[in-house]
Amino acid sequence: MEIHDRQADGVTILSLRGSIDAMTAPKITEFIQGQVSRGNIKLVADFSGVDYTSSAGLRVLLGAIKETRAQGGDLRLTGVQPDVLKVLNLSGFTNILKMFDTADAAVASYS
Repeated sequence: MEIHDRQADGVTILSLRGSIDAMTAPKITEFIQGQVSRGNIKLVADFSGVDYTSSAGLRVLLGAIKETRAQGGDLRLTGVQPDVLKVLNLSGFTNILKMFDTADAAVASYS
C-alpha cells in the first residue's frame, strides 16, 4: 500500500495505491489519524489506485468518517473502482459516504 498526500484549497487529498486489507489497514489508519491530529479534517481519499478492500478497509473508512466528522470535517471518496464500489454498495457505505468522479469535484464540494 502506497499513500501520498497533497493539499488543494485547504483540503487534504490522499492518493492510495494497492489493496486495503488486514495487513494494510493499520498503516492507512495511522496515516489518517496523523492528518487529523494536525488539523487536516477535510479529507478526500482518491481510490483510483485501490483494487480491493476487505472488511478491514471498511473499518478504516468508518473510523475516518467518525473522526473527521466529530471535528467538523469529513472524508469524501473519488475514483472508486467497480470492484471496490460493489463492496461499498453491499455494505451500505454508499449511504454514508460522499463520492465524486474527480478529486477536483470532491475538493470543490467542501466550499
